[in-house]
Amino acid sequence: MHKRRGFKVENLKRIHRKELVFNSLELDAINIYCKRYHIRNRSKFLRETIISKVLNKFETDHPRLF
Repeated sequence: MHKRRGFKVENLKRIHRKELVFNSLELDAINIYCKRYHIRNRSKFLRETIISKVLNKFETDHPRLF
């Protein structure tokens, strides 16, 4: 594995668990999306989608000088 400066493998392990609960319509929408776009790993998809939303929000809330 390629080592990057400042990152330790121990810090990148996923050890914290969170659970999500969807209603039937939400789950159907996710299933249709995953089938249409050939997404096999739904955990990875949901994790990346949530993190991208959080990072985008951080970016828009970032204080600006001008």
